[in-house]
Amino acid sequence: MTSRYKSRRCTRRGGISRAAGGMLLALTLGACSLTPEFSRPAAPVAAAYPAPSGLESGRAASEIGWRQFFPDARLQALIAASLEHNRDLRTAALRVEEARALYNVQSADLLPTINAVGSAGRSRTPPGASPLGRPVVTANYQIGLSLAAFELDFFGRVRSLSDAALSQFLATEEAQRSAHISLVAAVARAYLAERAYAEQLTLAQDTKRARDAAMKLARQRFDVGASSGLDLRQAESLYQSAQVAELALARLYAQSINALTLLVGQPLENLPPARKLEEQGVVADIPAGLPSDLLARRPDIRAAEQRLRATNANIGAARAAFFPRISLTSGIGLGSNDLSTLFEGASRSWSFVPQLTLPLFDAGRNSSNLSLAQARNNLAVVDYERTIQTAFREVADALVARELIDQQIQAQGLAVQAQADRARLSELRYRNGIASSLEVLDAQRELFATQQLLIQSWQLRFTNAVDLYRSLGGGLLESGQQAAASPLAPPPVR
Repeated sequence: MTSRYKSRRCTRRGGISRAAGGMLLALTLGACSLTPEFSRPAAPVAAAYPAPSGLESGRAASEIGWRQFFPDARLQALIAASLEHNRDLRTAALRVEEARALYNVQSADLLPTINAVGSAGRSRTPPGASPLGRPVVTANYQIGLSLAAFELDFFGRVRSLSDAALSQFLATEEAQRSAHISLVAAVARAYLAERAYAEQLTLAQDTKRARDAAMKLARQRFDVGASSGLDLRQAESLYQSAQVAELALARLYAQSINALTLLVGQPLENLPPARKLEEQGVVADIPAGLPSDLLARRPDIRAAEQRLRATNANIGAARAAFFPRISLTSGIGLGSNDLSTLFEGASRSWSFVPQLTLPLFDAGRNSSNLSLAQARNNLAVVDYERTIQTAFREVADALVARELIDQQIQAQGLAVQAQADRARLSELRYRNGIASSLEVLDAQRELFATQQLLIQSWQLRFTNAVDLYRSLGGGLLESGQQAAASPLAPPPVR
């Protein structure tokens, strides 16, 4: 057997006494694995992110609990409720239990199945068929232990299938962790959107009330002939625009609550008071590290690697199908035609039935199965590389946006101040008869738009922090003091 087939994993242990029998011999024989040597593909990304993180040290995102990352008590309560009641996360957890059971079923083939058997039977032979010329009634009683068709895994077929099932289980477990992280980020994003719509709706309502007062004043001035009909129509148009904005934001705010309720999995009741968007205090100073760190921090990448390991193990099972398959059936017990003598020494019985199956002609089935396993392995490699590239892009996008969004918020805040001064000065000029109402209305319209953009910029800033936290593997731990469970520990065989 060549080194390609990992001959160094072949072991054989002898020294079994004849008294132990073929059953114990089957348990002590080792197997040769035909599974290819697994090597993790090189990460198809650059060695560093295109945008510097700005932080060289500090706790990694995967070590920061979501309660430390999100200090808002209301958001903490929403995340805690979602982790308990979200149906998608429950589905992911049940998938883990399903994969665990499948692994236990597959791994059970590594050990023999021993059954306790007992039988009793009576039969009557008619006179015409009896050599004695008279009816004969016979009885038979048997009791013992049996070993049913246990495969001696000389070429590692059963072991390869068990390894594939284990990797599938670990991949499902990592997928559940990835779903956990995604849910935390999704709840945070939905909450930030709800807060942004709430503040924009409040701003639209305040603006509508101010414009309603301005419209009434314009109507009074028009009634006494102090202004033209154009001024009145402009005031009415501005008021109606504010009303349209209020109705649109009311719809978006209600829909954001519905989206948040779906993520949480229960009605939003008995929650702590909400903070303003600017007071969220979401942690933004997270070191990005190197792209190679993502291989250990991101559960979705670890899940893709486990799926690759599973397809690699399936190649070994497909190769083993070309070789002979040896199975063993045996039994030991007592048998007698008389129940009273069943347990006497002379009633002992045993059977030993080894079976060899050598594939001669299968119309190319084994070759096709091997080609299928290799093709699926190649697909798993592409999936693994694509997962790494996606993770790299998510982190890079968040890093690029982090510094630019801070500058955007600063510039937008200055724009709001400038527009507020412009609206105030335009109002003074209008009251003194220097400026027209059109100038005032235009200044008010621009002020409302810049205020809305400032709220959206704050939402974008915190959403970007959430995206960076998630893309770096944060959100799995509730607190930074928790010890992360080992993602590669195999489940117990039951």
